[in-house]
Amino acid sequence: MPQRKRDDAVAERFGRNLRRERRRDGLSQEELAKLAGLHRTAIGMLERGERVPKIDTLIRLADSAGTTTTALLDGIYWIPAPESVGTFTFSIGLDPLRREAPFRKWIE
Repeated sequence: MPQRKRDDAVAERFGRNLRRERRRDGLSQEELAKLAGLHRTAIGMLERGERVPKIDTLIRLADSAGTTTTALLDGIYWIPAPESVGTFTFSIGLDPLRREAPFRKWIE
């Protein structure tokens, strides 16, 4: 998968996770933005997969939405490769608190 498509796929998956967690906590985009110290349009851009957050923003979003960074990154994994660049992989419906990636047993 080309780099741009990988980046877009990560942003889209993160956006779906953020929207799910925000709604689960009963927050509007505006309410989450205020709690996280962001503009409402930034939340919309993140949820639409138009951008990904920096690590400090990821932490602020998780805490403000009453969730964890793990839940916001649910289903997004990096698979190291013997080549110079690995690849991202995605899964569906994992427990956001699960620490071990499901593919780990396949590559060991």
